[in-house]
This record gives sequence, C-alpha cells and structure tokens, in this order.
Amino acid sequence: MRMAHMLFFRSVFLGMASVAATAQAEVDFAHQVVPILKKHCIECHGGDESKGGFSMNTRDLVLEADVLEIGKPHDSFFIESLITDDEDERMPPIKKSKDPLPKADVEVLSKWIEQGLKWEPGFTFAKDRYKAPLKPREVKLPAGPKDANPVDLIVAKYLADKGMKFPEPADDSTFIARVSQDLVGLPPKPEWVEAAIAGKLERRAVIEELLADQSAYAAHWMTFWNDLLRNGYDGTGFITGGRSQITEWLYGSLYHNKPYDQFVRQLVAPSAEARGFIEGIKWRGQVNASQTTQMQFSQNVSQVFLGINMKCASCHDSFTSEWKLKDAYSLAAVVSDSELELTRCDKPTGVKAAAAWIFPELGEIDASMPRDQRLKQLANLITHPENGRTQRTIVNRLWMQMMGRGIAHPVDAMDTEPWSEDLLDQLANELVASGYDIKEVLRLIATSRIYQARSEVLDEAVQPYVFRGPVRKRMTAEQFIDSVRTVTGVWPKPDKQALAQKGKKYGQINAMMKVEGLKSWGDRPVRAAFTKRDALQAAMGRPNREQVVTARPSVLTTLEAINLANGPEVAKLMEEGAKGLIDKASSQNIVEQTFLAALSRSPSQSEIRAAIALMGQQPNQNGVEDFLWSIFMLPEFLYIN
Repeated sequence: MRMAHMLFFRSVFLGMASVAATAQAEVDFAHQVVPILKKHCIECHGGDESKGGFSMNTRDLVLEADVLEIGKPHDSFFIESLITDDEDERMPPIKKSKDPLPKADVEVLSKWIEQGLKWEPGFTFAKDRYKAPLKPREVKLPAGPKDANPVDLIVAKYLADKGMKFPEPADDSTFIARVSQDLVGLPPKPEWVEAAIAGKLERRAVIEELLADQSAYAAHWMTFWNDLLRNGYDGTGFITGGRSQITEWLYGSLYHNKPYDQFVRQLVAPSAEARGFIEGIKWRGQVNASQTTQMQFSQNVSQVFLGINMKCASCHDSFTSEWKLKDAYSLAAVVSDSELELTRCDKPTGVKAAAAWIFPELGEIDASMPRDQRLKQLANLITHPENGRTQRTIVNRLWMQMMGRGIAHPVDAMDTEPWSEDLLDQLANELVASGYDIKEVLRLIATSRIYQARSEVLDEAVQPYVFRGPVRKRMTAEQFIDSVRTVTGVWPKPDKQALAQKGKKYGQINAMMKVEGLKSWGDRPVRAAFTKRDALQAAMGRPNREQVVTARPSVLTTLEAINLANGPEVAKLMEEGAKGLIDKASSQNIVEQTFLAALSRSPSQSEIRAAIALMGQQPNQNGVEDFLWSIFMLPEFLYIN
C-alpha cells in the first residue's frame, strides 16, 4: 500500500509540475535553486559534508552521484526522495527541525532538472573557494631562452605539467587571416596572401603594420568597446535625453591608443563627451529598485572594469559571490545626487547608503564631498597601481578576444579561478610596465608561439577545462559585413551633401573625421561598426547595447541561419558585390581573386570547375551572386581559425 500510495502521489505531483513547467519561465539558479539547496540540502551534502557519499558542491559531483537524470525529473531518485511518504527514506530527514520540503520548492527543483540542471559557472558550495587576489603579484617565469616570449614560457610549463605537447604552428595563410581579423577586423592584404603562399611571409612585420594602422585598428575595436560601454547609436533612452553617445571620445581614444588607466578615469569621472557610459538608461514608467540609473552605474562599473557581477547584489546579498547589498548601494551612492535607501527585493530597509569603495584596503571615498569629487576619487581607486583587479580584468578580456576563451572564464567572473594565475598576472604586469599600453599587450599575445599555433574547436561540455591553444572563433556581424565588402570591393558611400550638413545620419563619420582632422571623407569605406544595427546584424548577435555585453553568441541560431540563407540584407550584399566584380574579370579570374581575398588561399582545380559551372564561362549577375554566397557561407570564411 505504501508503494502504491507513493506512485499515485508521484503521478499527481508530476502532472501538476508538468503543467507548471509549461506555464512558468526558466528557473533562475542563483535566485531560486541556490536558496532551496542552502536551506534544505547543503548542511548534509555540501561544504565538508557528503553524507551517503553524495556531495552537491559542484554540478559535476551532483551528476557523478547518479541520483538524477537530466531532463527527466520523474525518473530521478533525487525528486523521488523529496516526495515519498516513507519517513525513513524522505529527504530532508524527518527531525523536529526538518519539515517536508514545500511543494513549491519541489516544483522548482523538478523544473531545474527538466531544464538541464543549469549551474552558475564557477559556483560551488565548497567552503574552500578560490579567493581572487586584489593586489598585483610578481611572477617568476619558467626557465627558457632569454628572448622567449613570457607568454610562451608560462604556457609551455603549463602544458608540460599536464603531460601535453606544445601545439603545432598554424600555416602562414591561416595566421595572416587570423591576426588581420583579430587586430583590425578585416581580411588580410593581397600582398600578404601572396607572400604566405610563396612561403616568404614575415609574421612580425604583419603584426606591426596592423597595429600601426590607426584607422583600421580603431574601427575594429569600436565593436568590442561599444558592446562593453553600451555605446549605441539609437534605441531606448535617446528620445528622453537620458542616454548619449560617446562615439567621438571613444574613437579618438582608440585611434590615439590612450593609456588604459587614463581611459578608465575619463569614463568614471567623465567630461561631457564621455559621460554617456556612467549615465544609465532612464526607463519609462516605474522600475525595480535595482534598475535605477544609480544602480546601473554600480553594476556597469563593477562589471566592465573589475569583472564583478553586482547585479545579484543589487537586490539582496549575492547567493553566488561575496558581494553584499551594501556594496552595490555604496558604489551607487558615489554617483547619486540624493540620499539612497537600501532596498532589498524591492522592499525599503530604512538603512541609508553611504558612498564607499568596495576595496577599502586601497583607500576610501569621502562621502561628504560633492558628486564630481567622489567620482574622481573612485576613478583613482579603480586605477590605483595596487588594484591588480582592474589590470587582470582588461588583459583577460584581451586574451579572450585574441584566443577565443578567457584565462579566467567567464570574463565577467574574475572571482573564478584562472587556468593559469601566472599568465594572468604576467599579462597584467606587462600592461602596467608598458604604461598601460593596450597595443603592447596585444603585440605580446600576437607575437607568441601559442597565439600563432593551430586552433581547436572548443567543446564546452568537456569539463574541467584544460587549455590547449587558440580556439576557433566566430566572426562578429561587423566583421562579416566588412569582410564581404573588402572581398568584393563595394562599400556604401555617404551622401556628400548630407555629410556636409553634419546631421545625425552621419554623426559617427563626422566624429571620425574630427578625430583624424579630415576635411573630406573621400572614398574611404564606412565600416559596419559605425552603422546602425539592421536585421542581419541583430540576427548575427550584435546587441542593442542597452546593457553591458562582454561576449557575443558562440552558437549559430535559427534566426541567423535564416537571415544568412535568404535575408534581404545578405541578398543585397551579394547583389552589390556581384555588380562590382562582373565587369572586371572573367569567371576564372573572379574565382581566383575571390578565393585569395576571402579565404587567403588559391582554389583547387575542382573548386574552379564547380564555380565556373555555377557562373558560366561568361559571368552573369545571378551566377556571380550564387558563387559569392557559396563562398561567404563557408565555415572557412565565417570562422576565424
């Protein structure tokens, strides 16, 4: 009878849970799952405890215990033990202080299992958690040749300790395609491709030429910083005047390679032209207390410059990190013109926030000072020479842009243990030693043997992560469009009359002209980074920039596939490109030139035959469009290998 009763209860409960799962939103691990586990499970199955041999400290340990089946809560012993009426088997154990788990909590855990057992990266219930250092740390480099790149010395020792060999170098064609896209966001120059094919490429010279191209470098890195600093050209907040661009300031900073410490100080304690970053969006209507402009300041400054997720702590003490509600409000109070009251989960606490810095061991903020003075104090503390956190955060982001994955990963979780503390600290120290020169860090990475090695396709499902070398990366939307236009030679030209009027339509171009001291735009290309987001760019992952974005999607979506297959923006690119090529060359020349420009290699004989069959001996518009589409849809083109 007991078993029959249990099966009946289970079937009824799971039927209700199934309906609830359909109607409700995705389970929030940090806010819904963690509190339940902490309250009912971790006392016996977390930290140093693993009663019955079952530890819930990490997701891997939960899966290893074989107590649940992902996607099937009704087949999981974990759920069965929570709902059974057998007092000897039910969890949590029945004691005076342990009541049966509430049905609502069981529903949350069931849905969590059904949705894939999602787990915050780096989170653990273990007591002995990694503690990220604050201050800089000297690194003793492993032994090696005196002229060796310090990145390679550290990586070589890491790989040797793992019993792994240093990866083979990438061929010259792969290297120039990779480094050109990584540093300036464009396919390599024809002369480099010819040198690579002939085996005469000077890699160091290519790197130096790319870094010296101020316009191309700045235009490419605008994408990275626009995402990070929420610098959009239209969207929410502009109509009300609560949001402003920082395009001219940002482009000028990148064009002139402004030292990073100065760059940060000018964003945190800004002049009028750079104020757009710290001013959060003034949302229409009533918003949650954690989304006020002051709280957005706290969240954005923490995330961008310190690699700290302060969003959870903006509602309550964080479940997944050391940061408290008080910390989030202390930073918010730095920028606030009025007194702030700590509000926990949208309920006022009666406690007033005082402007304060979250790492007081480096210094304090005088809360009695005017707002602008408080911001200057904060800017100086963030860029304090002893604040290794800021230094590590930016070099970690640069490493991810170049190598495909952060040393500490995700890049917004700098409390996560890096796969190499020495490498992270060495890059941070190199940044400071260079006078906070971002290009010096990029040069150090690009000239390393490990950056120039063969790439791998990263399988995120393989855990724990082990570094093996560069990771194949997807092009951004901006890189895709700019690369297509570079290959075909067809670029949009701004209307000269409208440009002369300096209107909003060409505001970004006017900003660039002002920075570079140009009187005329001439025939220069208009890079995609300076255009407004269209449907294709949105489908390919370009964000609306209403919030900080530190990583574009790494997986092809259905929407992107549809747009690349038959979207009007792609069709227009192919049409314009075909018109630009069709009158200039024969079909065979078009094939050979396109392969060299797009793929940094010559076509095989079979590829030439297939392409000419598509275009015809005398190229026609439709045939060339189809040929271009077939090239630009190749993974060889869409991915940076």
